[in-house]
Amino acid sequence: MKNLPELRFPEFLDDGEWEEKKLSSIYTFKVTNSFSRDKLNYVSGLVKNIHYGDIHTKFSTLFDIKKENVPFINSSISLEKIKNDCYCQESDIVFADASEDLADVGKSIEIISLNNEKLLSGLHTLLARQKENKFITGFGGYLFKSNKIREQIKKESQGAKVLGISGTRLSNIDISFPLDKCEQQKIADCLTSVDNLITAQSKKIEALKEHKKGLMQQLFPQDEEEVPKLRFPEFKNAPKWEEKILGKICDYWNGGSHENAVTENGQYYLISLNSLDIEGNLKTEMKKVNYLDNSLQKNDLVMVLSDVAHGNFLGLAAIIPNDNYVLNQRMAGLRKKENEKIIIEFLRISINNNQKYFKKHGQGSSQLNLSKGSVTDFPVLVPSTEEEQQKIAECLSSIDELITSSSKKVETLNEHKKGLMQQLFPSKEVK
Repeated sequence: MKNLPELRFPEFLDDGEWEEKKLSSIYTFKVTNSFSRDKLNYVSGLVKNIHYGDIHTKFSTLFDIKKENVPFINSSISLEKIKNDCYCQESDIVFADASEDLADVGKSIEIISLNNEKLLSGLHTLLARQKENKFITGFGGYLFKSNKIREQIKKESQGAKVLGISGTRLSNIDISFPLDKCEQQKIADCLTSVDNLITAQSKKIEALKEHKKGLMQQLFPQDEEEVPKLRFPEFKNAPKWEEKILGKICDYWNGGSHENAVTENGQYYLISLNSLDIEGNLKTEMKKVNYLDNSLQKNDLVMVLSDVAHGNFLGLAAIIPNDNYVLNQRMAGLRKKENEKIIIEFLRISINNNQKYFKKHGQGSSQLNLSKGSVTDFPVLVPSTEEEQQKIAECLSSIDELITSSSKKVETLNEHKKGLMQQLFPSKEVK
């Protein structure tokens, strides 16, 4: 068994095995602070601070302070007792030492650029610094995301509901790395190029979402308006929009409990609370069942009836593409009544454009729930002609298609990066 990656750049094929050392022989841990969110702000200050929550949710693997939104420590907080060598330096690794999820315990970032700004590592973080310059800047960030190290961190973590990792336990981890810094650079450059593509594609998605949001505000009447600000030329002289009550234009029913009937070989997809994405599209991966109960038909709408407080899924609706779906509990089904002149895609967009209504009518504290009445009483503003509804639906759906296409590209890039990470770093057992 050799300590080598499965995939190696040609110029390093004859360089021999990678070095393996304990983390404690390469890194030393520095003191961090425990400033909570209420001691931080995003307006002003002299020193910025890394909160462990930001490592979990938003900071990039390679942390460039110019590209990240990092909070300041409030000016009222005294920093006199903090030693100079406890301030972050480039090439430092910052670990989040606590997580409710095993997959994220010990999640880390590498600081690659400080732009001459002062930065501290804060609450529930561990700050690791190289004793000698064994690694080039940019290599460590990916090294600590490699499978071999991640698996060791998971095993070293402790706790029940909240998992934790200490500097002492991290020190026990074995680290494999190439001695040639040119090889380290090559690996870092390769993975950085993929990350840059992912970032660019993600920014495109955000721009499309903002564009769609702006169009929605223009194409639908706002507040007390009876016509939208922006109307397609052929409908400028059309009548005012009409208000219709959802329960008058659609039949409503609740889903049933099917969790006990889930099976890998099921013929029908089970639509549950987590079956919709934030854009109101059905996910491709769902649980399956073998029998039809509360069955759905093509072009029915399904709606989320339960979500955590302040969540964005309450009242979210999606369209059923065929008859192979079953509706689970805490979901509602909506079927357009015969002779109702409303385009189902337009109705879906109208519902998803009014999340404020559903949040307002949700009942509960930590979790909000919608009653049948709050759904069926929902007022829908509708153009008088199906042609105008269709035009609006097609316009917004075309943007949705671009968002979906771009999102799939991000998924593909992430899978590509995952595969590269598995091959560019040694696994536990590589022949």
